[in-house]
Amino acid sequence: MTDAAPGTLLISDPFLKDPNFMRTVVFLCEHTKDGSFGFVLNKLIDQQICDLLQDAEGIRFPVYSGGPVQRDTIHFLHQRPKDIGGVEVTDGIFWGGDFERVLSMLKANELGKNDIRFFLGYSGWGEGQLAAELEEKSWITREANKSFVFGMNTPQIWKAALEDLGGEYSQMVNYPIDPQLN
Repeated sequence: MTDAAPGTLLISDPFLKDPNFMRTVVFLCEHTKDGSFGFVLNKLIDQQICDLLQDAEGIRFPVYSGGPVQRDTIHFLHQRPKDIGGVEVTDGIFWGGDFERVLSMLKANELGKNDIRFFLGYSGWGEGQLAAELEEKSWITREANKSFVFGMNTPQIWKAALEDLGGEYSQMVNYPIDPQLN
């Protein structure tokens, strides 16, 4: 397991029952003593970016539920810093940037689904909260990579992140959500 840091994937424990995080993978963007935040990678919502923003009229592009915090905000991760700017979280994965430029590039079909990912809201933890959840083993950690953030079929991210760790983790993908129902 990897220590929590920017660029870490938080993979929910198979038995985590919190509906916001059940069988999710969170890409951690910031982790300090004051708190942490990131975005759920595998919860596609049934709205497109054009449904959420007037400035994005006609742009049919998927949006993910980034988490339960500030569900009235749009965030994005991308791998096009020369065009968009942003803050590098880890190895070629950037957060934020010039949103007007993003909209312009989307209208011109210059960005694809492997270049950028939009999130409604985010996942956040206050001081010491994520550390406590890690101590409780609510999360399994591993390093992120571009494939998990941009290139994977959404429903497969949680399973693939565990299977790729091998050993006991690869067996977890077959665990039932509630073992008491077996």
